[in-house]
Amino acid sequence: MEREQLMAAVIATLQTIAPEVSAADLAPDEALRAQVDLDSMDWLNFLIGLHDTLKVDIPEADYGRLRTLNELADYLAARLP
Repeated sequence: MEREQLMAAVIATLQTIAPEVSAADLAPDEALRAQVDLDSMDWLNFLIGLHDTLKVDIPEADYGRLRTLNELADYLAARLP
């Protein structure tokens, strides 16, 4: 999967949790939770959604490494089946 497709999948999954989010308003290197104002439960649901959509396991130990869109995309790209 190309990075552009991966980012589109990440944003589409994010929009299931926060439908008001616009991809154009997101800065790829800034903390995503702060940009979108996600609480911990929303964040967990987002990560579960990514797992369901992309079939990538995201262990809880890695959650702290996934702060920005770019970090998410890099992490997911390295683990795509």
